[in-house]
Amino acid sequence: MPAADRAVLVLEDGRTFTGQAYGARGGTVGEIVFNTGMTGYQETLTDPSYHRQIVVMTAPHVGNTGMNEQDPESLRIWVAGYVVRDPAIRPSSWRSTGTLEDALVAGGVVSMSDIDTRALTRHLRERGVMRAGIFSGPALLDDSGRQRTDADLVEVVRSAPSMAGASLAAEVSASEPYTVEPVLPDGVTRPVATVVALDLGIKTMTPVRLAERGVRTHVLPVTATIDDVLALSPDGVFFSNGPGDPASATVEVELLRAVLDRRIPFFGICFGNQLLGRALGFGTYKLTYGHRGVNQPVLDRRTGKVEITAHNHGFAVDAPLTGETTAPHDGGRYGRVVVSHVDLNDDVVEGLECLDLPAFSVQYHPEAAAGPHDAAYLFDRFVALMTTTETESIDAPTP
Repeated sequence: MPAADRAVLVLEDGRTFTGQAYGARGGTVGEIVFNTGMTGYQETLTDPSYHRQIVVMTAPHVGNTGMNEQDPESLRIWVAGYVVRDPAIRPSSWRSTGTLEDALVAGGVVSMSDIDTRALTRHLRERGVMRAGIFSGPALLDDSGRQRTDADLVEVVRSAPSMAGASLAAEVSASEPYTVEPVLPDGVTRPVATVVALDLGIKTMTPVRLAERGVRTHVLPVTATIDDVLALSPDGVFFSNGPGDPASATVEVELLRAVLDRRIPFFGICFGNQLLGRALGFGTYKLTYGHRGVNQPVLDRRTGKVEITAHNHGFAVDAPLTGETTAPHDGGRYGRVVVSHVDLNDDVVEGLECLDLPAFSVQYHPEAAAGPHDAAYLFDRFVALMTTTETESIDAPTP
């Protein structure tokens, strides 16, 4: 292929793949992960949780439905890079308003195609996710115009920051508060409930799902304090999905503890689930290659049903899988907790439920704009929790 069209993917362990430049030309580095979804690539690209990650699609043919104005989960593409095997020549959908490649170019997203994504995915499953870089066009040359060697590119990749320990929510959170109003039936003038949502990288569809249930949602930046939350007199508090290592989110955890102390009903998704785990005193850990896709089986232990769910997480909560557990924080201050949902592929904790507090969370995505919608009932569960709970404070511990 012409040198101008050549792209090289370099992994931090030294393995390389050569393919076709796609999207923007240049160089990019990030944590490389794979997504097993066969659809929903526009939602994936615009999900803030993928900030600083290079996404590999395991589905071989990507881009056939183009891009449209209805499906974005945020105002921009967040992925650090994109890897596909066989991009569509042209979109074929009545909803399409543009092509995938044009969107990647407009967003400055360095991408590549025409590589064996199956071999790459198998490598990541065996070795685990790692740092990687995509290089094309001018990024393949050094300052003197000479071709950079694979060893040169590996050094660039190894100098990139690791996802472990990364605090990224502030980089994707809204800078100002905003409100999503409820959808109310004719004749109804008051919302069913009012929620304050902390934007850790929230997806557009989350407040939409609440609005569909008559809930007004005030979305606050990650810098919000408990005073900011209480000023809105919420019936419930929600913590969103988002990127980064939950172990680095100490300020957010303290805010959540202030919410739990006041017994305000709480619901968390993804990063919000990990932060509930840490607020309760459990640890979190990095998964070998994570869960990313729209086809993950999860058991709801309350109902015994198996749900097919959408995931995007590389960290998980370390909590006992069986029986009731007293939350470890502060001598059991928050009472009993159970693991409410479990991933059936690898027994990863996929949900927590407090038995002595009005709080629960799930690791996956019940809003699932691209589907599936098996877990949409969780928003109904949150509404029921808000409309049946009376807020009261837990007495502060004695020093």
